Amino acid sequence: MPPHRMSWINSPVLLEAIERYEQGRLPRPLALWLQTVLELEAPPAGPLRPGG
Repeated sequence: MPPHRMSWINSPVLLEAIERYEQGRLPRPLALWLQTVLELEAPPAGPLRPGG
């Protein structure tokens, strides 16, 4: 079976996940998911959102 590819992500859900990730309040499995979706190799030094 081929690997599952995500075709879209609900924007409000993604923005909430980014906000919680930046605050360190995202559970590890979701933080790993977000790192994969955003192709992050390490926790960012600054905010992920412009103006955030």
